[in-house]
Amino acid sequence: MADRRRMYKLRKLSKFLSLLLRHRPARFPIEMDAAGYAALDEVMHMLNGLPNFRWATRDDVQAVVDADGQRKRFELDEGRIRALYGHTALRPTYEPVTPPERLYHGTAPGNLDAIWREGLQPMQRQYVHLAHTPEGALGIGRRHARDPVLLHIAAAAAHAAGIAFYHPVKEIYLVEQMPPQYIEAQERSEA
Repeated sequence: MADRRRMYKLRKLSKFLSLLLRHRPARFPIEMDAAGYAALDEVMHMLNGLPNFRWATRDDVQAVVDADGQRKRFELDEGRIRALYGHTALRPTYEPVTPPERLYHGTAPGNLDAIWREGLQPMQRQYVHLAHTPEGALGIGRRHARDPVLLHIAAAAAHAAGIAFYHPVKEIYLVEQMPPQYIEAQERSEA
């Protein structure tokens, strides 16, 4: 029972850190740099001043960072913390990287006409999310459609043409947009 209670508390902490670092940082007295980092000391001081998070420790924050596994959402670096992607309130910066030959994107079938015309756009996000594997892309696509379509992206060709790729976490690459000429194929998922 204690494990279930701890998991509940850590999920609650993860959601609050998302609000604080990703969606509504202006609502809180925390300074963030251009890359989206905030001092962990400031975050801990603020958390411990809130009635719902007085219990939170650095170990709890570390557990949230570690628990996200493949969908890693937060990063700790030299006494700083940031949300890695999915921001609605600020746009973190990342170092450009060379992508693999091919990446993947899962999407709802109803989006295909617009994608073939305009390419992949970030919509309400800061970046377009591309997965390293077909399974990862379909997992992301299932958040938006029960039966997503898998798109194959010619990532190396897009990179050679000057499109910047970023790689904040192991399985996810980010781009500002992906023109339609680099979207090579589609296939229906096996729901």
